Amino acid sequence: MIEVRGLSKSFKEVRAVQDVSFNVAPGECFALLGPNGAGKSTTIKMLITMLSPDSGDALVNGFSLKEEPARIRESIGYVPQSLSVDGTLTGLENLTIFGKLYGLSKAQLKERVPQILEMLDLTEAAHRPVAHYSGGMVRRLEIGQSILHRPAVVFLDEPTTGLDPVARNALWGHIRELRKEYGMTLLMTTHYMEEAQVLCDRIAIMDKGRIEVMGTLKELRKKARKPRATMDELFVHFVGPSESDEQGGLANVKRSRRIAQRLG
Repeated sequence: MIEVRGLSKSFKEVRAVQDVSFNVAPGECFALLGPNGAGKSTTIKMLITMLSPDSGDALVNGFSLKEEPARIRESIGYVPQSLSVDGTLTGLENLTIFGKLYGLSKAQLKERVPQILEMLDLTEAAHRPVAHYSGGMVRRLEIGQSILHRPAVVFLDEPTTGLDPVARNALWGHIRELRKEYGMTLLMTTHYMEEAQVLCDRIAIMDKGRIEVMGTLKELRKKARKPRATMDELFVHFVGPSESDEQGGLANVKRSRRIAQRLG
């Protein structure tokens, strides 16, 4: 469903992504992990056509990143780190507006909006302004917006950042339900190693713009020669603990705190 072939991207002297290649099978949940500045977000932004690669190409749902970006945008959903809902509108209104932007007919909206609200446990809150939603509810609504048009692939950029453990576990359940209900292919980034271990079929760990290692949890443990290692332990093994604490700087701290604040 996703075929990445030698993607590279630089910003002046900084090589953010260097010759990255990987495949994601239909219906798979694939995690892209790495310390701050590893190149995860840049890779995602190229795959959703927000950035043009300097070299390489990718196929998303069979469409070329370089030759058919509009077709890619039609066939994907994207849940960004930044806020993508309007707090002055109700949940129902947010979903309806997104559905219209996706080109859904009145009949499709009438059918799908209630389905999404019910699936994500938002029916009772559908007519309340989103400004009064909890952080978990906001995130569920953003996921609902991204799947209204039944995309083949959904990109989740740190979907549970800023959520408390209860809300995070609830969102995990909804993500599992999406895969079961629609068979969607998911590509996600996260800083929660347990999240990747619980949700994802395969995991790629990036560092300094490159993929250091990739595979199932069992395969990663085998490569590290640590048969009982957790994802936290594997992450430290393949990336190391030192530089990851230094990357990102003040801008990253501010971004993380803004996300945590808006999600309550």
